Amino acid sequence: MDVQLVPTLFDYRLTDKIETGKAVTKETAEELFTFFSNCELFKWHDVHNNCEARADAVCRLLEAWQIPNYKAWVFGGYFLRKHIGGLKQLWNYHVAALLAVKEGSETVYYVIDPSVCNSLQTMYNWAAEVTAYPHSYHFIKSADYYIFGKGKIKNENWLLRDKQNSKWMVQGLAGVNGVSAKGKAQLCFNKNRVANTLTKFEALKKSNPFAKE
Repeated sequence: MDVQLVPTLFDYRLTDKIETGKAVTKETAEELFTFFSNCELFKWHDVHNNCEARADAVCRLLEAWQIPNYKAWVFGGYFLRKHIGGLKQLWNYHVAALLAVKEGSETVYYVIDPSVCNSLQTMYNWAAEVTAYPHSYHFIKSADYYIFGKGKIKNENWLLRDKQNSKWMVQGLAGVNGVSAKGKAQLCFNKNRVANTLTKFEALKKSNPFAKE
């Protein structure tokens, strides 16, 4: 009998506690996915850069619009635990915004990530989609964590949003990876584009296209 390995596993140890009772409808989640898919601020085709920036930008907008949100992370098994398991695109990890969705009596977690899928996906299906070979590990973190710290990845060494990674977020939306050496060099020639991106982002935060009338 052939043994079928599941591509991705849920990592309870790295998952944050989730507030129960805060969820949106499936209809709202679908509308949000469509909105972000078509939003000109997001360069979803840029699959090799800036997933942290896009995920954080989506979550900041959702917060401003008072929509509960989290972040879904997926790591290749080798990168996280030094054993077999890798992601597509030769990624070590990937991150995207996450919504808690009420479906009947249950809460189901869906990911907003048009860089990977052309429709709303459950967290498991999203993680499986980016997994090249088993196993990967996926988990939920609070939206205000921007990235993990140096050393072994554990619950205690995640970095909260701050002034520096807020700049990285805007630069990433502008198509510049401000963390890399190449990106730092590009900043000299793209200051206006970054400034315009910030202006558009702040305006979108205030506009709230999902406000109830």
